[in-house]
Amino acid sequence: MLDRTLYVLGRAIAVAAPVGIVIWLFANIQLGGISILTYIAMFLDPFARLMGLDGYILTAFILGLPANEIVLPIILMSYMAKGSLVNLDDANAIGTILVQNGWTLLTAINVMIFTLLHFPCSTTLLTIKKETGSWKWAIISFILPTVCGIVICICTTLVWNIFL
Repeated sequence: MLDRTLYVLGRAIAVAAPVGIVIWLFANIQLGGISILTYIAMFLDPFARLMGLDGYILTAFILGLPANEIVLPIILMSYMAKGSLVNLDDANAIGTILVQNGWTLLTAINVMIFTLLHFPCSTTLLTIKKETGSWKWAIISFILPTVCGIVICICTTLVWNIFL
């Protein structure tokens, strides 16, 4: 058990550290006065709107591949236009930031749905690959829940817009 734990922790560090640098670069490199992170979010925004989300939320999920627990800090960093991850201990302050950036009940519902139904973290995917000896199962483990999450979020948004 100790061997497996150390293996998983080593994989997490090997994947998370480089991605942390990429996230920092995306948030701090400006092109025409706009961060690369914002450009990515603007590109993803039309598709994210179909899902009842926004571009920053979808970008945070993608950048959160190394560790799912960094999704909310990336969202907050993006909304607050900070160049680093933020840690707010006050739930009311977090709620205020989210509402000020257009979150509605539908947004919150779809974030919860997509949090439950999206790809596992990269460490889990690498472990699946190692345990099965095949990339096939790691790819299926990535695609299947992600497609389910996207479809359910789109359906939730459609039903919400029809009835409300």
